[in-house]
Amino acid sequence: MPEAVHGAVTATDRVPGASTTLQPKANARLRNAVAPMRNNRRMASLLVVTGPPGAGKSTVARFLAEAFKRSVLVEGDAFFAFLARGAVLPWLPEANDQNDVVTQAAASAAGRYVAGGYNTVYDGVVGPWFLPRFVAATGLGSVHYVVLLPSAQRCVARVVTRPGHGFADVDATRRMHQEFTRASIDQRHLMVDPPDEVAAVAERVLAAVASGELAYRG
Repeated sequence: MPEAVHGAVTATDRVPGASTTLQPKANARLRNAVAPMRNNRRMASLLVVTGPPGAGKSTVARFLAEAFKRSVLVEGDAFFAFLARGAVLPWLPEANDQNDVVTQAAASAAGRYVAGGYNTVYDGVVGPWFLPRFVAATGLGSVHYVVLLPSAQRCVARVVTRPGHGFADVDATRRMHQEFTRASIDQRHLMVDPPDEVAAVAERVLAAVASGELAYRG
């Protein structure tokens, strides 16, 4: 496995045609799932939503962030835009060191929001091979971690059809999918072939967060 994060993209990883506005029934289900955590700042936590390009991370992450009363959505890809000169396309192998620095910076920011009492959702490529270093950079004792893993075919189809996106590399998508598939991670963190309905995915994730199933301790 690579040392740092390959395959980071430069724009949101939205499912084509998916709405980021919660429908009333989905809204109620999601808010009920997080009711015990919503008003308790001491229970604020960090939820990392990851997976290969085209997995639908960004759409699901935004739904999840909207379920909390006080929340922050940290888009890991946004931190790559802070590189002013000398930036390397983050999905290239030679970007390892760069990706390491950028992702740890994003992790540190996410940890500060949690420390301030905000339930925080992190949207970005954080492979299991990088997770211990990511958690260390947050300054938190633990995070919730879920890998969305549709089939490679579904990921590729989304990557090549989503409009206005800065990443459309099919080979890199397949490579990243293989890296996630082969990575050593407890099965409880994997959501293989998640349903197409974004609210249904978010509901399953929140239920797993509430039960402690997704907890990862660094």
